[in-house]
Amino acid sequence: MLTPVDGGTGLWQAAQFLKPVVSSLFDSVSQRDAENKMAKLVVSENLSLDGVVEDPTGEQGFLHGGWFDQSVGGDREAWAKVEYAEALRAAALLIGRRTDEYFGSRWNSRSGDWPDRLNGLPKYVVSTTLEDPVWVNSTVLSGDIVAQITKLKREIDGEIVVYASRQLVHTLMEHDLVDELRLIVFPVVLGSGERLFGDTEDKKPLHLCSVQAVGDGLMLLTYGIIREV
Repeated sequence: MLTPVDGGTGLWQAAQFLKPVVSSLFDSVSQRDAENKMAKLVVSENLSLDGVVEDPTGEQGFLHGGWFDQSVGGDREAWAKVEYAEALRAAALLIGRRTDEYFGSRWNSRSGDWPDRLNGLPKYVVSTTLEDPVWVNSTVLSGDIVAQITKLKREIDGEIVVYASRQLVHTLMEHDLVDELRLIVFPVVLGSGERLFGDTEDKKPLHLCSVQAVGDGLMLLTYGIIREV
């Protein structure tokens, strides 16, 4: 039977023997985690209570277009603070061709903290036809989009944020490339119009990460994607 002293000595000797083994295991886990580490792909959208994202500013001729300005009211400053904070956290933006045209034509000539941040971020525009993107600091992604974006997620450290780009969001959701949804819901039901989520081959289970009031009338809902292990 070991005395307390003998037991302590035996444990110390065992610990010294196992130390390099444990260290090797931790090194292997750390290396595996580093290799598997990928950027978080975040879909960030403004949408109506019934999920419509079409023509928020009323420039596309949609019957119910202009719902953003009609609904944001005195909450515009609170909304802008949320959007700016998100831009500060982003490592890159991922957008479609039409979104590149829309944002590029409006933000390239602006200055200030928020425009400077957005204009300075690297941007990746998904398009099979575009050669010269409009928004500054943009690179066109074409070909096998799923492979391109998967590669991008491995190369970028941080958040890749998707603005607007409804059709691109459909593709990302269908191929399970989205990690998080940030939805600012506007207090209006439009009844018709293009919705954020299209048909998918299977349901997409989510878990609610947070609920945040934005001003007095808007709500920011953040959802994570549930994936089977």
